[in-house]
Amino acid sequence: MPNYYDYACPQAIPTIRKAIRNAIANERRMAASLIRLHFHDCFVQGCDGSVLLKDTPWFTGEQTALQNNNSIRGMEIIDAAKQAVRLFVRESSHVQIYLHLQLETLPRAHTVGQAQCVTFRNRIYNETNIDPGFAIHRRCGCPSDNAGNGNLAPLDPVTPYTFDNKYYKNLMQKKGLLHSDQVLFNGGETDGIVAGYSRDSSSFYADFAAAMVKMGDISPLTGSLGQIRKICSAIN
Repeated sequence: MPNYYDYACPQAIPTIRKAIRNAIANERRMAASLIRLHFHDCFVQGCDGSVLLKDTPWFTGEQTALQNNNSIRGMEIIDAAKQAVRLFVRESSHVQIYLHLQLETLPRAHTVGQAQCVTFRNRIYNETNIDPGFAIHRRCGCPSDNAGNGNLAPLDPVTPYTFDNKYYKNLMQKKGLLHSDQVLFNGGETDGIVAGYSRDSSSFYADFAAAMVKMGDISPLTGSLGQIRKICSAIN
């Protein structure tokens, strides 16, 4: 229900859009962080805002999970936006209100953002389907031993802060930073999709938006299911 708050709080979307645009203006990495935050929320029992819940003595949430601990960012932006429009937060698909900001997609959101050395070390030292010059360049900030695990590198070295289709062009040059990226263009059935997106940015943008809407529909809570959370980070 993209118009869920139209009557109860007609300024919700414009206010939240402004808050997130300001956050991204202050720190360009925040766009990628919000994309990742929403993705990690949706793929754990649907888009219910549960990733915002903090651990308590009797409750263990998603923020300290291996994939999230000390890496997901942007919760404070969502909470600040909610406070600005004085909304209660429903633990359902409606929580993903910032979908309207068009920050997200599934064809591949790695057109922006950065990755830690520990996530791509094996690729730049041991894999063969990688541009040699690209691998050598990335090794400079990612030693072969366990030093520098948290050192960051852009997922898209060409336009790291711009949401565009350069990511797919990188893959065709064997310059995907992560193993999970490069397998999309590695002699398999997805090669054609990568090539298509690399040539046609409008197709990428359209498919990105459509995939994001589908992701937002994963296991939505409706009717009496879930709860209206007064505080984003805590169960009532």
